[in-house]
Amino acid sequence: MTEPDRLFLADLARAAQAVEACLDGLLSPEPGADEIARPSRLLAAMRHGVLNGGKRLRPYLVLESARLCGGDRQAALRIAAALECIHCYSLVHDDLPAMDDDDLRRGQPTVHIAFDEATAILAGDSLLTLAFDIAAAPETPLSGESRAALVVALARAAGIGGMAGGQALDLAAELSPPDEAGIVTLQAMKTGALIRFACEAGALIAGADAATQASLRRYGEVIGRAFQIADDLLDITSDAASLGKATGKDEGRGKGTLVGLRGIDWAREELGRLVAEAEDLLSPFAEKGETLKAAARFVANRKN
Repeated sequence: MTEPDRLFLADLARAAQAVEACLDGLLSPEPGADEIARPSRLLAAMRHGVLNGGKRLRPYLVLESARLCGGDRQAALRIAAALECIHCYSLVHDDLPAMDDDDLRRGQPTVHIAFDEATAILAGDSLLTLAFDIAAAPETPLSGESRAALVVALARAAGIGGMAGGQALDLAAELSPPDEAGIVTLQAMKTGALIRFACEAGALIAGADAATQASLRRYGEVIGRAFQIADDLLDITSDAASLGKATGKDEGRGKGTLVGLRGIDWAREELGRLVAEAEDLLSPFAEKGETLKAAARFVANRKN
């Protein structure tokens, strides 16, 4: 393992701890300003869906891209927490019987199994709403204009033209498998949009110039594609114990993936190409970009 790779893993672990501490505070039993009460069962379900481990890769990308651009650390931490609320809400809802119908997430019972379906729906709704509360609130130390820009970018990454729309396409794929172009669009929306936002958010937090913002946005698109290809590869080659969730489900439901269309050898070659492109995009940042280069390698080579 190279020194940048070791530094990345240490940074990823520290970022996960910081984000989890932030989320723990945001999901405390005490009502916030203008809240009336926080029902205990709903709060417990939200915490189960969020504070259950995970690599916290998306929050890390927010924190690291902000550091790269000289952005405010506390602002980046809150935006990272908001993004993780969005990501975790999507997992809670994706796991529901009406969607992917999964019983296991990160090696633990999914929220609708640990609680019930209605509570899981409300927990997802509440996490989604909380995300925009966090990003827009004055406790996020940015100008109102910057907070608004981040809220808009996050909404577009999460909504009909991003993650939620991608999930709709994913459900439709069970009835009519898409062609290769359709798979690329579906995956760019369902998986890639939030990863792209995570990388672009650092530039928005720092008020970076347009060229820097474009480079980090493209970097996010590239590693988002790599993340999904690696995920599809793991779905074929790994097992549930290693992955922390069921495997082989896309094939079982007749859904097409790029790995299924092109094969395992193609997938591994494409991951190498995407890592090289990601590294090239970070070359203007010199040594400051080494940990994000390591992040690209981690995304492509991960085992779970």
